[in-house]
Amino acid sequence: MKNNFFTDDLDHELIRKRILELESARIGFYSIGLYPASLAYNCVMQTDASRLLLAPRPNRQILGAFTQSSLEGMDPNHVNRLTELSFHKEGNNTVQNTLADLILRCELVVLCSNSNHINDDIELALSLQETLNRDQVVLACLSGSFCHDNFKNESYILCERYPNLAFFSGFHRHDALRNPLDSFTANFCHPNSLIALLGSHLLDQLSPNIQVSAGVHNVEAQFIKASKNIGSIFAGFASRIHCDNPGLLPTVLTLLLEQCLDQAASVSMCRDSREKFYDSQPIPLTELCYGVQKIEAALVRDGEMCKVRDHTFSQLTAVVADVRGSMMKSSNGKSTRNFIAGEILANYMIEKGHCPPDIDHLYEECEKKGLKKGSLEGLKSLRYWPQIVSKYNLPLHDCSMANLLYISIFGTHEEKETAYKVMIQSRDLTNYCQESVKPNKNKTYSGALNDLINKENQDLFVNVVEQQNYLNRIDQIMTNSNLIPTTSSSISNPIKIIDIIENYF
Repeated sequence: MKNNFFTDDLDHELIRKRILELESARIGFYSIGLYPASLAYNCVMQTDASRLLLAPRPNRQILGAFTQSSLEGMDPNHVNRLTELSFHKEGNNTVQNTLADLILRCELVVLCSNSNHINDDIELALSLQETLNRDQVVLACLSGSFCHDNFKNESYILCERYPNLAFFSGFHRHDALRNPLDSFTANFCHPNSLIALLGSHLLDQLSPNIQVSAGVHNVEAQFIKASKNIGSIFAGFASRIHCDNPGLLPTVLTLLLEQCLDQAASVSMCRDSREKFYDSQPIPLTELCYGVQKIEAALVRDGEMCKVRDHTFSQLTAVVADVRGSMMKSSNGKSTRNFIAGEILANYMIEKGHCPPDIDHLYEECEKKGLKKGSLEGLKSLRYWPQIVSKYNLPLHDCSMANLLYISIFGTHEEKETAYKVMIQSRDLTNYCQESVKPNKNKTYSGALNDLINKENQDLFVNVVEQQNYLNRIDQIMTNSNLIPTTSSSISNPIKIIDIIENYF
């Protein structure tokens, strides 16, 4: 998958001609759901949208994702214009656009389908590019969910399987995009900085209320989107149950944001030829939306300083804003669908006094509230969470909130009982937030403090203070099975669930 606006031709004038062609290029949105339709509505509300083309999925209506009440609140003239953008003339006939029409007539095509269809849509688009001899059309996606290969039983990030696939993302509320006074910021990410810059420039011209910046971190941005969808469920849950706790809620929401970004920073280290990714860019990242070229974190391992995280992507303002916005309850209009799913989970646990028996029960509760199963990307991503943790070797203390949510839905009956107690009780959840973010070594010190009667636990701290023989004695002390009390009566629920998670993952 080349996914480039340019051929390999070195002819100076041909390149110049192509650049000028892109200045008036069209953009196509394929598979129109709530998100792309709301973006398109914003465009026709602010401009004539002459550079935008739309194509619904086969046998779908252009505004079929909206409720009747939403449709009634739209301007009929804008609705008519949206409909016009989804059709074209063939002789004397008016024909609805297809994906093939977009690839023929546009230079940038955004595949807007969710994870249920996106793999098939990409394969179809690649086939059409070859058939129509349109390999200079750049393809982008919106899908923010972990995909799953049923044949290999493997979960993955779409942009990792298609390294040159562009990713378009930003925080939005569908009803806000239909507000003529509201604005929307987004990042258009492509691993080549020139293509990212040109693509973001095209999208930025669609509407004065839609500001799009370039980025190269498509893999990280898509992972953040998928992880954020899971975190948004927990945010909705916590906001419903612990809304009256002024100390806990900010802690939970901060952790959800930080862990989402820390996970992506670990995933970024898995990039093939990571150094080349930065060193061979045709345009410096500082010429895009990045303040500096690279942000890395390191830890001492075996006496050597090792790079363990790449946080360069954290300069993508719109992507980070997407995480923050999705964790917030909306004061005007609806919250995100994943956030609402978290509220529904909270209501279920309050009413029933236990966690859902399985994921299907939670889906049923969501559908009763008008949320379609196919739109709940966070729950779909959560199903594959253990595979994602394993594949990218994510430290458990960097994803403890998602781990707890996973156990509450997919754990055994006994595990769910412990998860329920931790999630419902503010004190236990606060304790979990504090303890679960500590690496295993720090948890050993915590356990020792709770059992200082044990002489070996005393020795642990004496040894730290004295520093003498620390390196050759600490491992022996820390691996002693008597460090942390093992009787169930002396272990708190937060520590129990941490142990359950460590055994599970």
